[in-house]
Amino acid sequence: MAEKLSFDLVSPERLLLSEEVDMVVLPGAEGDMGIMGGHAPVMSTLRPGVIDVDVQGQPQRRYFVRGGFAEVTPAGLTILAEHTVPLAELDTAALDREIGNAEEDVVDAKTDAKRQAAQEKLDHLKQLRQAI
Repeated sequence: MAEKLSFDLVSPERLLLSEEVDMVVLPGAEGDMGIMGGHAPVMSTLRPGVIDVDVQGQPQRRYFVRGGFAEVTPAGLTILAEHTVPLAELDTAALDREIGNAEEDVVDAKTDAKRQAAQEKLDHLKQLRQAI
């Protein structure tokens, strides 16, 4: 039997998940990473995307994360997310409004740096919308 992974998913609002899991796939800054029990220690920033949590015999749970950090230690995996929403709780109408706001932010940006940041946020929101 494969080694379990102690996993904590924390956002500023609350602790979303704290349990033993089989595998977590997370959107690392350099690409998606699959983490299982016994993984080598690593730390990574997160890009906006979806975290998949697998536990044998249970349906896969999925969470949207908008940035943060992931740390793997011998004790397990901890994700400190800037913003997290379980995909099952995601309000598509609210997401569509957020996409509209982000489109306005791109148009209203006064500097290239602000425009680029707003465009990246818009791109990530559109990717999320396509994922659901």
